Amino acid sequence: MKLRLLKEFIIEKLIFLSGIASILFVILIFTFLLKEGISFFKEIGLKDFIGGKYWYPISEPERFGILPLILGSLLVTLGAIIIAVPLSIACAFYISEVVQGKAKDILKSGIEMLAAIPSVVLGFIGIVTLVPWMKKVLNLPTGLTALSGSIMLGLMAMPTIISISEDAINAVPKAYKEGALALGATRWQAMYRVVIYAALPGIIAASMLGIGRVIGETMAVMMLSGNAAVIPSTLLEPVRTLTATIAAEMGEAVHGGLHYYSLFAIGIILFVITFMINVIADIFLHRNKK
Repeated sequence: MKLRLLKEFIIEKLIFLSGIASILFVILIFTFLLKEGISFFKEIGLKDFIGGKYWYPISEPERFGILPLILGSLLVTLGAIIIAVPLSIACAFYISEVVQGKAKDILKSGIEMLAAIPSVVLGFIGIVTLVPWMKKVLNLPTGLTALSGSIMLGLMAMPTIISISEDAINAVPKAYKEGALALGATRWQAMYRVVIYAALPGIIAASMLGIGRVIGETMAVMMLSGNAAVIPSTLLEPVRTLTATIAAEMGEAVHGGLHYYSLFAIGIILFVITFMINVIADIFLHRNKK
């Protein structure tokens, strides 16, 4: 009896320490970014940094406007979500409500395998197959566009959205569906008029987490989106994202220079955006549990 209580006590403390360590790591990461990025904001105002239309960090004079980078990130993310969310919700309903037996296990395993593919591999596949196809079919000067990045990022976000959406659908009480069927609704009517509304908070949370995955992605979007730091007007133009800028320029920036600190400032903006997305997703997840 005492041994069992001791084991439970140790496990509880380990779980508690793991939670505290996770929070501490996040605080330390943000502190490090803030420590390095604050030097930049002493030279360049936050308004000029976020609202500036030109990103020329090594020109004379230097221009540190990340508005094209923010718009590029948002455009690619929006395109990816438009592609990924409807397909993911449909897949989640198919796996949860339609398919049965071994086919269900095979589909779930395939989704998990898709999530395990490294982003650089997907980016390479996109360059070899998707980019030439986009250029030929849409008659574009280059296939390295925001749309190419959106398609690949949507593919990368789908496993996350499908898994969490399926959990939300499975968490809907069976009585809801049985009640709808008892009132004369068909199977499909019960799914899209009852089950989807009951699972909606979880589905929204899944979509928000998918957005977090997309907006934080680096390699695939850097390889496929064209890396042009200009304000985009359509998905058929090359863009550059916040993450791609950090990855592409950190190795070239002079340590201790304004360009070097500006990349940490971008990291702060990106951290705040992803943090807000995860907070919103967490709010919807808790609402779903209630």
